[in-house]
Amino acid sequence: MDVVERGEWRSSACILCECNCGIEIKVGADGRSFDKIRGDKLHPASAGYTCNKALRLDHYQNGRSGRITSPLRRRPDGTFEEIDWDTAITEVAARLKAVQAAHGGETIFYYGGGGQGNHLGGAYSPATLQAFGARYRSSALAQEKTGEFWVNARLLGAPNRADLEHCEVAVFVGKNPYQSHGFPRARSVLKEIGKDPARSMIVIDPVRTETADLADFHLQVRPGTDVYLLTALAAVLVQEELVAAEWLAEHAEAAGVKAVTAVLSEVPVGAYCEVADVPEDLVRAAARRIAAAGSVAVLEDLGVQMNKDSTVVSYVEKLIWLLTGNLGKKGAQYVPSGLASLGRDRGHPAGEGPRSPVAGAQIISGLVPCNVIADEILTDHPARYRAMLIESANPAHSLADSARMREALEALELVVVVDVAMTETARLADYVLPAPTQYEKFEATFFNFDFPKNIFHLRHPVVAAPEGVLPEPEIHARLVEAAGALGEDDYAPLREAAGRGRAAFAEAFLTTLGARPELAKLAPVLLYRTLGPTLPHGAASAALLWAAAHTCAQRNPAGVARAGYGEGLEAGERLFDAIVSGPHGVVITDDEQDETWRRIGDRKIQLDVPELLAEIARLPERFAARDSADSAGSTGSGGSTGTGGTGGTGSEWPYVLSAGERRAFTANTIIRDPGWRRRDPEGTLRMSEADARLLNVTAGDRVRLTTRRGSVEVAVEPTDRMRAGHISLPNGLGLEVSEVTTGIAPNELTASEDRDEYAGTPWHKHVPARLEAL
Repeated sequence: MDVVERGEWRSSACILCECNCGIEIKVGADGRSFDKIRGDKLHPASAGYTCNKALRLDHYQNGRSGRITSPLRRRPDGTFEEIDWDTAITEVAARLKAVQAAHGGETIFYYGGGGQGNHLGGAYSPATLQAFGARYRSSALAQEKTGEFWVNARLLGAPNRADLEHCEVAVFVGKNPYQSHGFPRARSVLKEIGKDPARSMIVIDPVRTETADLADFHLQVRPGTDVYLLTALAAVLVQEELVAAEWLAEHAEAAGVKAVTAVLSEVPVGAYCEVADVPEDLVRAAARRIAAAGSVAVLEDLGVQMNKDSTVVSYVEKLIWLLTGNLGKKGAQYVPSGLASLGRDRGHPAGEGPRSPVAGAQIISGLVPCNVIADEILTDHPARYRAMLIESANPAHSLADSARMREALEALELVVVVDVAMTETARLADYVLPAPTQYEKFEATFFNFDFPKNIFHLRHPVVAAPEGVLPEPEIHARLVEAAGALGEDDYAPLREAAGRGRAAFAEAFLTTLGARPELAKLAPVLLYRTLGPTLPHGAASAALLWAAAHTCAQRNPAGVARAGYGEGLEAGERLFDAIVSGPHGVVITDDEQDETWRRIGDRKIQLDVPELLAEIARLPERFAARDSADSAGSTGSGGSTGTGGTGGTGSEWPYVLSAGERRAFTANTIIRDPGWRRRDPEGTLRMSEADARLLNVTAGDRVRLTTRRGSVEVAVEPTDRMRAGHISLPNGLGLEVSEVTTGIAPNELTASEDRDEYAGTPWHKHVPARLEAL
């Protein structure tokens, strides 16, 4: 890396939200501290914008975090000893080989691949999996997005995003972008929409969030009943003849339109609004505003993706903007370009396609559902997972049912963790391999979804890494070599070609893969060892982006050309050079509006997803079941119960806990320093003022919170933002590193069996609970 001058401003990006705003960091006199942080005005997406979270990133880099700087090996007594890298790599490779020989490489399971905005190192993991014969993997995406991925594949055959900056009507379903961000300049865009009388905002959320404060329509849905509310919205469009009939005739399969409208025409809108506890006239007004708009952009997030009926909810949410023709035009939904195939799935019908080896769970986008990982281990099934390689992830804290996940990790024959700190998961590992932080190495995010100009940012190191750590690409390369999958005989011809220039290297690389196709999955390490050393600024970790840039140029020739990189093979080379040399980020594609239709291809939109439409048709049966449940129990908190109510099972579990709420000072497990939390350092339990009166508690009083999995004591924060019967906890910090309270770890309270029927995503936002004042 380039030498860091003390007092120098260096370009980078915030890693705490999906928007990845460009920032500049002023390095302190010690060469380590972040003295000042400001928005990067030269970043092509955020253009100087940043939020409060980015301004305190020194707590990530230099705070109390349990940082490790030497490989660690567990002793028989459970303590750890420092070892050198050669010993660590040799022993880890030997033990992985032993598992492969005894049980098959498919029993080696990979989890992670990068924390928030930390994806470049994980992109080298396929080579390691190939070297040891591993097949199965998962990541945090399988806790959130896989249901939506599957729905997108069934409807469009491609992922999609929302053009919120230019839309007339913005709709947020279970998302509070004021806190979670998720798109460039989130707060500025929200305020622009809120101030413009010609534009409108619709928020569907049981909480009156900061985003809801700016909205024209807040549909404050009863927790867990989003499927009823969204179905009612879609039904109003059909029953009041507000659909874009001509547009649908041109772009959608006629049979699918007929099937969907037939089901929605029979929906009892008023009854469903009653279940959702949202006034019918407000629902109808919101539907009419959507139908009347010239453009509508819709974004869903964890509030529904980690909730009951999440996959069905994703389906109905997309029916709303498809029925009104909001795809492939300015201010609506679009299909983005990208440097990685993130979120793509083949869209197999439910029951078909790849399945996990023990639980038989549907694998979407190559990811095993997180909630079945423990089931895949804690069994005597011969195909059970025997070893785990965990990279930049903390499943012992972040996955449902932490106690059972710890039991599963302890039952494995081998656990290897690659991370920067001794997390809860690292404490259970046999080997811990230390990596640089996200500001000590070249890094990038593959959450690149902007349109019409899509941005990619290869972040350069801000400060030097300490002695004793290795970047993830180097760790993967050493493991692959220790496995005997690659060596000098493989590298030498390509190194010689790289010395003659990029054109010679490209010819040699393609010739090598053509002659030896078995090397294709090892290509990341092959590129890292051969092309990597030729890259400027010590950016060897960016080597695999060379292949990604060429693929992007081939798949998006018009957009890459408009972005200024020319055509043909030279376009890929110019794009790659721009990525490597552009510390502020670069535009990779500049698309016209109709590019969405080219990416979808010749297929027409398939509105009828039979499995999911059948669920919508069965809602009246569930409605009847809810009535029966309501008559059988009382709430204890002033809300309804049963299938459609706020609680879990009547008076036994009268509250619904939302576990892991986004707040101003939460960032999942990325920042582990308690000092980062300027406000709400303990992580209070938020509840309605009505529930606080019922329990006779005031702010700061402690209650006992109990779920089917555990019980904790926590301070309460009464607020008028919560519905009666609905309570919420933020993410705990993920690691106790001092005597300072770090907050409740929510997954001590969640259950792995509470998961979506189709995608297996967890119900973190709908945990039946009860409270007792202390």
